[in-house]
Amino acid sequence: MSSTLDALNRWVDDVARLTRPARIHWCDGSDAENAALVAQMEADGTLVRLNESTHPRSWLHRSHPEDVARVEHLTFVCTPHQDDAGPNNHWMAPAEAHARIDALFEGCMEGRTLYVIPYCMGPIDSPLSRCGVEITDSPYVVANMRIMTRMGAAALTRIEREGTFVKGLHSTGELDPERRYIMHFPEELTIKSYGSGYGGNALLGKKCHALRIASHQARREGWLAEHMLILGVENPQGETHYIAAAFPSACGKTNLAMLIPPEGYREAGWKVWTIGDDICWMRPGEDGRFYAINPEAGFFGVAPGTSAKSNPNALASVQSDTVFTNVGLTADRQPWWEGIDNGQVPAIDWQGQPYDPAVRPAAHPNSRFTVSAMRCPSYSPMAEDPRGVPISAIVFGGRRASLVPLVFQARDWTHGVLVGASMGSETTAAATGAVGVMRRDPMAMKPFCGYNFADYFAHWLSFDRPGARLPAIFHVNWFRKGDDGKFLWPGFGDNLRVLEWIIGRVAGHAQATETPIGHLPAPGALNLDGLSLDAEAMDKLFGVDRDGWRAEFDAIAGYLADYGPRMPPQLEAERQRTHSRLVGTGDT
Repeated sequence: MSSTLDALNRWVDDVARLTRPARIHWCDGSDAENAALVAQMEADGTLVRLNESTHPRSWLHRSHPEDVARVEHLTFVCTPHQDDAGPNNHWMAPAEAHARIDALFEGCMEGRTLYVIPYCMGPIDSPLSRCGVEITDSPYVVANMRIMTRMGAAALTRIEREGTFVKGLHSTGELDPERRYIMHFPEELTIKSYGSGYGGNALLGKKCHALRIASHQARREGWLAEHMLILGVENPQGETHYIAAAFPSACGKTNLAMLIPPEGYREAGWKVWTIGDDICWMRPGEDGRFYAINPEAGFFGVAPGTSAKSNPNALASVQSDTVFTNVGLTADRQPWWEGIDNGQVPAIDWQGQPYDPAVRPAAHPNSRFTVSAMRCPSYSPMAEDPRGVPISAIVFGGRRASLVPLVFQARDWTHGVLVGASMGSETTAAATGAVGVMRRDPMAMKPFCGYNFADYFAHWLSFDRPGARLPAIFHVNWFRKGDDGKFLWPGFGDNLRVLEWIIGRVAGHAQATETPIGHLPAPGALNLDGLSLDAEAMDKLFGVDRDGWRAEFDAIAGYLADYGPRMPPQLEAERQRTHSRLVGTGDT
């Protein structure tokens, strides 16, 4: 046996002594193993089988009512020095963190099975992929990790070959919110999560490994681990440009990743290909371009709002072989959520009670579906390419009801990093806490960056070096509202109009108007055929409110200053340049 497998076995033994499970099961990822686990969960009520004729091989899982979202206030980055974690993270000294959470793990698996899950984030044969092992007492986690990662024997073989892996220890514990922690130890490539069965807290390959730990690995190894979708846009000439786009959770990543072009675009030959909807790992290739993989093998998507209008590809993906979490049920056991718009009505709510709209919504606002990416009609086989796909553009965006126009392009890489670093968005139900509050969410990584944001921005800036062929950087805002409180931009498939302009800018032929905040589409440069946008919409979607932006950049100054002397001086200098343009009299 290799020294790596020796080390893995010793770790499993150590965990077993601490948690005292009734039995240990090493997961191989096989169909037979999955069938046995599913049968077990059906028998004990963990999973409810859905209507086999309408949703074959699909199940509903109901989580504890107080365990329905990420818990950022209980999520810690545990580095030897607090400054390395930064003000963007909750910090705890590693020794204290281990002691505090290990006390909770003591004996927590008595009477339960300890599952050992070897997994690979990314295509199993890609040099860009990274492996991990999650230990858990939750068969629901095993079933989801099988969908979301390359899990089982092949991953274990790669771990043995590479000699390194991320260690993740998870237990649902008592599902007591007072006894719940998600701890990250970047220097040790270790994750410990206790007291939650919710996806982002329990599927440790996802946010914990693929973002918090991987962002630390990426900085050390010269790449980027980002909270971004990846899509390909194929034009009528058969050329495909790949775009990576960062939006906070529940802000439309999945909808954009699976976008269906409007009818006129489809008839002209435009196609959109889905690589990934949530996480992007990218690094410079030998030619100086960024190449990216989706480290995940599945989608853990937000169900509410998913409909034949908003995302027909997502709806088609979840018609079979899907695990739903915290959705409602119709009388004939079909999944139901707000916004599905299929003419059916819910009978049972997400807590298993008869549906009463006066008591609670049928589906939890953060209810989810877990399904293999390969089930998506727009899935691209390039997602399995071990080399990754070349990235032409990086797009940032959040929910901003006011101020921010539909789209603008950064002047250069440094300006683009500032655009991402200062990005703001209104909060959603994907995390606990108030909804609709505007907060800074740099690169959509506020809950996920595993180290000090000041160092993270410096890492982004470091890619601008001789020989680099960096992606162009853009910012979009699908969520601008008019004075009546309604959205001004139709969104959904029509977002391809914006992507077309972005690709045109990359290709060098789309026209732009230079403004103090960046390059906006020149009049007529963005295809608006068939849309009826009134004067207010045109003004707010394509205009620059100088007074509002001056106030925004004053606020950004304070935000950057919060990170102290570690903040790269280039960003404050870039902020000052933009502010000077805003107080000037010309457009630029």
